[in-house]
Amino acid sequence: MNAFDRYAQEYDDWFVQHESVYHSELAAVKSFLPLNGRALEVGVGTGRFAEPLGIEIGVEPARAMAEIAGKRGIEVIQGYAEALPLAPGSFDVVLMITVLCFLQDPPLALREATRVLKPQGRLIIGMIDPDSPLGRLYQAHQAQSRFFRQARFLRVSQVLRWLGELGYSDPKIRQTIFQDIPLITTLEPARAGYGDGVFVVLVADLQ
Repeated sequence: MNAFDRYAQEYDDWFVQHESVYHSELAAVKSFLPLNGRALEVGVGTGRFAEPLGIEIGVEPARAMAEIAGKRGIEVIQGYAEALPLAPGSFDVVLMITVLCFLQDPPLALREATRVLKPQGRLIIGMIDPDSPLGRLYQAHQAQSRFFRQARFLRVSQVLRWLGELGYSDPKIRQTIFQDIPLITTLEPARAGYGDGVFVVLVADLQ
């Protein structure tokens, strides 16, 4: 949390410095986003995903990040993923982008996301795949990163098991970012599955 508060602007600037990576990830997420419905981003950060995706409400514990997101027009609620300060059945879509790896209790956060979803609601998760080639490189250099130093990279298979236990049906998966970050100068394609691209998007609907 200290890193995200202390270096919020540095975090936000990363998306400018790696524009093609950012837009590749954004496109992969957007491909699963319904055209309408009330949406929430948990761990909204600086609003880099919420703003272009038209998500107007976010939950974020880091005040410096929330302040930047607020300037992007996001209504930010101070709170934690494991204890969302929101009523049950409030949203059609819940989005969590690179959030689970930073949480103390990811299964509890997924239960909370499920609680605030309406029946047949959709959960969209963006995550780092530690079993991809670039994911293994991330882990090897994890101690050198301000932000990933404290991360616990979860396997996609584990997250899929948790989703199944919560009653989600037929999860769909897409992956992108197949090259080293400095080499990416154009949009990376998204394709089905996982294990090759470092950024994986899971989408599942409640029964």
